[in-house]
Amino acid sequence: MCPVVIYKLIPLEAFKIEAKMISLQSCLEIIDRELETFKSEKKTPSELYEPVYYILSLGGKRIRPALALMACNLFSNDVSEAVKPALAIEVFHNFTLVHDDIMDNAPIRRSKPTVHSKWDNNVAILSGDAMQIMAYRLICESKPAILKSLLDIFNTTALEVCEGQQYDMNFATRNDVTLGEYIRMIELKTSVLLAASLKIGAVCAEAPESEAQKLYEFGRNLGLAFQIQDDYLDVYANRDVFGKATGGDIAENKKTFLLIKSLELATGKHAKTLQDAINNQITDADEKVALVKDVYNLLNIPELAIKSIENYTNKAFKYLDSVVVDNSRKELLHELARDLMKRDR
Repeated sequence: MCPVVIYKLIPLEAFKIEAKMISLQSCLEIIDRELETFKSEKKTPSELYEPVYYILSLGGKRIRPALALMACNLFSNDVSEAVKPALAIEVFHNFTLVHDDIMDNAPIRRSKPTVHSKWDNNVAILSGDAMQIMAYRLICESKPAILKSLLDIFNTTALEVCEGQQYDMNFATRNDVTLGEYIRMIELKTSVLLAASLKIGAVCAEAPESEAQKLYEFGRNLGLAFQIQDDYLDVYANRDVFGKATGGDIAENKKTFLLIKSLELATGKHAKTLQDAINNQITDADEKVALVKDVYNLLNIPELAIKSIENYTNKAFKYLDSVVVDNSRKELLHELARDLMKRDR
């Protein structure tokens, strides 16, 4: 994973004449600069806007806007046209986090109080709504020749993210979720925004539709691989490296690739153990995690998860490799994708 650090900001104009590919670090510098400008526009009432600036100040890896700039850079040395849409993607993403935290009743985001915890639910809802509108205003600063295409991608993706969140909420009360349903949910909730970021960047460079769609599929498959890997790491990661306690998904009965695949394969006493865990008949959290993990191991679930991760990762790279630009221009996206998937497993 690529950590966000504080960089010395470079004027955006410098990238207009640059004849080489723009690094991830440079993309992050541009996004950080634009976010600082965005946050400096102090507006009133402060109760509406301060939560917006707060959530945007909590950090995050800024991977989605960086992908938009890097995708644009595949086809153009000038990424300036993609800057506002990239910023829109980041504002929209953070808007979804504000509302997700309310729905999940989550007290902490990025080691800081969530917006609804720091203020209240009403403030968080309204400020989140404002962020969504701000995202559209940023998109609408694009030139007329590409605006409709950008809005089509953005509108479709925004609605899909909402669909994914609803599916995720539905799954919380269902014990019969199929693997196909789960893959569709994580595609909508996680993958499509990564995919759209890449496609939006390509559209900003006025790349052919066929090439923009290849980048979309690259992002979609990479997002699926990333989420399944996240499921795997929650159970099997080295705690010191992963940075959080393992087994949280099991303790919370969260529907993951591992649990759904286990429910599909388990019989007899293994099926009973899983059902007892899901029905909260195993009251000790550590015991519950240990018993469910044992079932996973006996059913070879870790190997099946890794195989699925590799399958989606390979599909992603095939789409990226098929993009018709010089291979040297794709290397930075290759490197970023490899880093995203190079976590502790």
